[in-house]
Amino acid sequence: MRTAIDLILRLDQDVFAAVWTSLTVAGWSVIFAALLGVPVGLSVAAHEFRGKRATITVLNTLMAMPTVVIGLIVYSLLSRQGLLGFWGLLFSRKAMIIGEVLLAGPIVANYTLSAVKAADFRIVPTALTLGASRLGAMVQLGREVRFGVVAAVIAGFGRVISEVGVAMMLGGNIRGFTRTMTTAIAVETSKGEFAFGLALGIVLIAVAFSINVLFHFAQESRP
Repeated sequence: MRTAIDLILRLDQDVFAAVWTSLTVAGWSVIFAALLGVPVGLSVAAHEFRGKRATITVLNTLMAMPTVVIGLIVYSLLSRQGLLGFWGLLFSRKAMIIGEVLLAGPIVANYTLSAVKAADFRIVPTALTLGASRLGAMVQLGREVRFGVVAAVIAGFGRVISEVGVAMMLGGNIRGFTRTMTTAIAVETSKGEFAFGLALGIVLIAVAFSINVLFHFAQESRP
């Protein structure tokens, strides 16, 4: 424990390279996941259409998809023999972001859908009656459930920053480039570097705690 704390306090290069990679990849992943998942969750919850039940079932299934399966699917697409192999993205941060967007997107969509279901169902009809466009009504609905949407984004971030399968398979755990906190913990601990893994574990817990504290204060400050 003393060695782990010392690694953190003296800003060990390998430790903070892994931290920076994790935060960068998780940050971009959750941004893109929110851009995809929030509109999907709002639309599915606010509209009645044929196949809605099946759509919700698919979203629930994708939410529970094992990370190694998502990693395997994206790997098969991005490998040299894959459909998208000409992009040359395998073992890069971009490949990791693609995989983690697929991982976090259904989570954000499902949490957003749940937030809309818990809201007043008259929001959209009332906005339309008052002259708002369909898009304007959806924007108003989004404003009403904004804290539920924030919770959805935070849940997505927590999912991607703590996963190992996608990061390992698509990033390759390249030191200083695609090595994240979780992949570094898995690899270094297996090599007997317990202090290094513990240092990253402490930072990972601190990041998760800080994000939840910020969300708590955001909820407390709501009008």
